[in-house]
Amino acid sequence: MTVTVETLEKLERKMTLTLPVGKVQSEVESRLKKLARTVKMDGFRPGKVPMNVVAQRYGYSVHYEVMNDKVGEAFASAANEAKLRVAGQPRITEKETSPEGEMAFDAVFEVYPDVKIGDLSGAEVQKIATEVTDSAIDKTLDILRKQRRTFAQRAHDAAAQVGDRVTVDFEGKIDGEPFSGGKAADFQFILGDGQMLKEFEDATSGMKAGESKTFQLAFPADYHGKDVAGKTADFMVTLKKVEAAHLPEVNDALAKSLGIADATVDGLRADVKKNLEREVKFRLLARNKQAVMDALVAKAELDLPNASVQAEVSRLMESARADLKQRGMKDADKTPMPEDIFRPQAERRVRLGLVVAELVRAHNLQAKPEQIKAHIEELAASYEKPAEVMRWYYSDNNRLAEVEAIVIENNVTEFVLAKAVVNEKSLSFDELMAQN
Repeated sequence: MTVTVETLEKLERKMTLTLPVGKVQSEVESRLKKLARTVKMDGFRPGKVPMNVVAQRYGYSVHYEVMNDKVGEAFASAANEAKLRVAGQPRITEKETSPEGEMAFDAVFEVYPDVKIGDLSGAEVQKIATEVTDSAIDKTLDILRKQRRTFAQRAHDAAAQVGDRVTVDFEGKIDGEPFSGGKAADFQFILGDGQMLKEFEDATSGMKAGESKTFQLAFPADYHGKDVAGKTADFMVTLKKVEAAHLPEVNDALAKSLGIADATVDGLRADVKKNLEREVKFRLLARNKQAVMDALVAKAELDLPNASVQAEVSRLMESARADLKQRGMKDADKTPMPEDIFRPQAERRVRLGLVVAELVRAHNLQAKPEQIKAHIEELAASYEKPAEVMRWYYSDNNRLAEVEAIVIENNVTEFVLAKAVVNEKSLSFDELMAQN
């Protein structure tokens, strides 16, 4: 086999492969003989089908398989010999057979680029820091108390107020006509929790048991119920019962009910703080990692392999269709999706992947087994049975690969932060938690 490689444009290459016709024919005959020993055909006993009949029935498909295999082997061998890092699959076209009995093929393909990363000491990265304060702990305790609140019926003449649980009958109409979901009996909700639209809560607030009221409600244009979105309905609501909420005190009994090992108020606050600090740590890692990756992309010079970008576009499209299907959209597989919508994101992902891979290779930032274990232990710590979570991760290579990728990104983040110009910024706990 002889091989020539030429550069077409940027990352695109063309390789010319040649294969002796006799070698291909010899392999085809060998496979047909092997097939003849097992093939079943009407009118013949197994293993007794004549070779010319086998060749007539299966010759084309076997020849096609042999050609694919031999050209694929030749391409892989030649690419390896030339130390080419091939991106995607080659496009192979057959040329005319030479008078010497050699079959020729052109393989057009792309190679991965050389990645040049600029001086990271000149990169600027904003690093976020957040402290878990007593106020954050207090707010979390309030949430825990609300989750365990109880209700007791108020006096008959008590007006409903924020925090109360109310039981109502209601019926809504649009242009005098009832609509789906617009009517309910003995419906309960808590005033101020945001379960109902604000106009509905405002109308119910201040009412007493036994009272009825009519009011108008304008559904938002982006309301999840498309049939009523952007329309105005006339509602009649009757308040049947008002119940006051009782929140448990923050005391040893609450700590015990939550299963805290140190069943005291101090133990409860310490446990809440530990959980919040874990959540804050993961959020800060994600935020600061994103800032580092942005800086890396800005400092890198490289051409993008179209094959890799196209493969990423396909993955993003497939993911989007799966999401639509999960949301209940019919014919999600047939929904038109222009590729251009996904291309910028795909290009960024490919660019970032190549830059990170180069940084990891150049500076030995691979994930170490002890780092992977430590990360899984940290993830498992928030669960009731950490040992089971650990086993769950270690029982699946795909899960381990996901953790390994995260650890590598963390290593890259620490490496860049150690070299770049870091501008630190403090965010309050509420600000950090409010951001996606």
